[in-house]
Amino acid sequence: MGKVLIIYDSRTGNTEKMAHYVAEGARRVEGTEVRIKRVDEATKEDVLWADGIAVGTPTNMGIISWKLKRFFDDVLGELWGEIDGKIGCAFSSSGGWGGGNEIACMSVLTVLMNFGFLVFGVTDYVGKKFTLHYGAVVSGEPRKEEEIEACRRLGERLAQYVAAFFDGKKDLLEHIRHFEGKFVE
Repeated sequence: MGKVLIIYDSRTGNTEKMAHYVAEGARRVEGTEVRIKRVDEATKEDVLWADGIAVGTPTNMGIISWKLKRFFDDVLGELWGEIDGKIGCAFSSSGGWGGGNEIACMSVLTVLMNFGFLVFGVTDYVGKKFTLHYGAVVSGEPRKEEEIEACRRLGERLAQYVAAFFDGKKDLLEHIRHFEGKFVE
């Protein structure tokens, strides 16, 4: 059974709402066990338990929140080299469009890569001109259907990758495009 951890920081509740939508998406994949933890409550044991992790941050001056940075520095620092190969992704809420939320997602992905996580973005469009290449992003609270679906799609894709890579359920990777008419394995 795949294990997905969603860790988030949220000052206004917007990123927390995103976290719950990400969890809904992860639960779309049968057999996925999901834990949601506010960064203040997350432990290194939670990260060791998980096969995949979604990290949500409010956009703080275009980067990761200080609480999440502290978590990675102080709590996970001693796990350096022990959590290689887990799968990771990011999501972020900002005060307005152009507020740096994609850059905040990139800063989360950079931190995850430094710990050896395999990170991804999603090429799917969930609405007209609305995608989540670097992670799910919203301005303020997720209200519009494409914003909510972006969060759900991120969680679903994370759970699919976890199921495929950790539980051998490669049939869940149908979203991978065909290359010259052949499925890429």
